[in-house]
Amino acid sequence: MGDYTKTWLSVDEQATKLADRGVDVEPREHTLALLRGIGYYRLTGYLYPFRDSEKHTDGADGKTRVEVLSTYRPGASTKHIARVIDFDRQLRLHVLDGVERIEVAVRMRIDYVLGRRSPLAHLDPDNFLPAFTAAQIDDSTGWRTQPSKHTEWLRRVGERCNGSDEAFVAHFKEKYDGQMPIWALTEILELGHLSHPYQGLHEQDALEIAAAFGVPTKRLMTSWLASVNYVRNVAAHHARLFNRKLQNAPSRPKAGKVPLLDHLRAEDTAKSTFGVYNALAVIAYLLRSIGDDAAWRRGLVELLESFPSAPGLTIAAVGAPQGWAHQALWSGTPNPTSV
Repeated sequence: MGDYTKTWLSVDEQATKLADRGVDVEPREHTLALLRGIGYYRLTGYLYPFRDSEKHTDGADGKTRVEVLSTYRPGASTKHIARVIDFDRQLRLHVLDGVERIEVAVRMRIDYVLGRRSPLAHLDPDNFLPAFTAAQIDDSTGWRTQPSKHTEWLRRVGERCNGSDEAFVAHFKEKYDGQMPIWALTEILELGHLSHPYQGLHEQDALEIAAAFGVPTKRLMTSWLASVNYVRNVAAHHARLFNRKLQNAPSRPKAGKVPLLDHLRAEDTAKSTFGVYNALAVIAYLLRSIGDDAAWRRGLVELLESFPSAPGLTIAAVGAPQGWAHQALWSGTPNPTSV
């Protein structure tokens, strides 16, 4: 492992370095302002699709490998990439708007199903699968190594309560020694807090919640909640989203199981599987079950169609299949739901 040897550069030197590597930095003052606003490292992340590359064939195994170079192809410019950066910012904001509605709806469904059993159903291990409530054991030694997933989740929820400044949380602390009914507790939980206990629910309860969103299986709903939460975190932390390879991609339903999403299997490639379009499509689908989502769908279609394309960088960077905007997912009436 080598030592890091790159040196600090002034903003003006950063612009010169970009120009030396083939990036059009004119008008230079615009580039300097961009560098001052977002920094060199973030800017080069957006410029990455324009990097030169070379193919090499390994003599030992005959495999072809691609080496990404430090120089840029003709057409790379800071003026164009500034528009891409603005597009990505709008995309993140639009995603957060949609995820907010999903999060609130998931809160309601979880507290509705569990609350029917008892106000404190979330504390009762009997309401969850043994795999969620049993202590984690080291198979090689037979010794308990970690608390159960349920115990760990309750710990995280407790930290959330302790850090909350909501008046109703203080009320339950003072009057009920911190015990909160599930329908109050969910109000301070984020999607990440909600997705973990969902995995631990008994099949009947999990399917009831999934069905409210038009999702056919618990496994699919579990995957989608985790993926939507991942995208939400990317957007909330202002990270690049538009051409991100999803580390937590949503499972694609088998053909015919969710007809509105059948087109996700149209191009079975790494980009179409792990591209952010898959998560956008899942968000759109879940919103249809909540209702009043047409404006969100229209807004996303308009935003994606406004993508500032350039040679070597198009809307395909989000993993969208051909003809995506004409799919029934993006039009029509909401999915029916039941209480």
